[in-house]
Amino acid sequence: MNVSLLFAALAAAILVWFFLLQHLKTKPWIEQGVIEQHGAVDVPASRVGLWVFLAVVTSLFGLFTIVYSMRAEFPDWRPLPDPGLLWFNTVLLILGSVALQRARGAAGKNDLAGLKRNLTTGGVLTIAFLAGQLIAWQQLTGDGYYMATNPADAFFYIFTGLHGLHMLGGLFFWGRATEAVWRGLESSSVTEVANVRLRVELCSVYWHYLLLIWLILFSLLLST
Repeated sequence: MNVSLLFAALAAAILVWFFLLQHLKTKPWIEQGVIEQHGAVDVPASRVGLWVFLAVVTSLFGLFTIVYSMRAEFPDWRPLPDPGLLWFNTVLLILGSVALQRARGAAGKNDLAGLKRNLTTGGVLTIAFLAGQLIAWQQLTGDGYYMATNPADAFFYIFTGLHGLHMLGGLFFWGRATEAVWRGLESSSVTEVANVRLRVELCSVYWHYLLLIWLILFSLLLST
């Protein structure tokens, strides 16, 4: 249940962090007119949507971990052998998250070359991570570990499959940001450049979040 509590705390922290961040960014002596006129601080809808989505996803994984922890107490539970490839895949995901963070820093410094390099590297590493997860599935099924073999096997495929689907969704938005960057920003308007920076920022946040989720899930799978 400790992992379940961790997910609940993570969901609460995401919401608190978001609202606190917006509060700290607000400058009443500058934005008072905006607040009085519109009744709210002007926050990009994509940023709000991402944080709400992360809170929902955290709740989803949290519910699965509660069921996982309860089911693992039954006598028929037979844990999977430690798939060594998952350690390598984890390193790939960590490096991908680092690359996205570096891309975010490059975007803030108007370093177009660094932005292209790190943004592309982050996506390639993530694709390699997903390919590695599929290879791990093939290895396990080749050894006779299927979803119907044991409840522990089923949860492994559910956890890794759900996480992989969320990573695929992230790659869609990463692709849009990468396309915009490689088209060139030299002749873009200030608004277009700001939108690209926002996309890169949201991608980095999403990658960091999914890395954290994977580390929690991986630790859970190894501990039972």
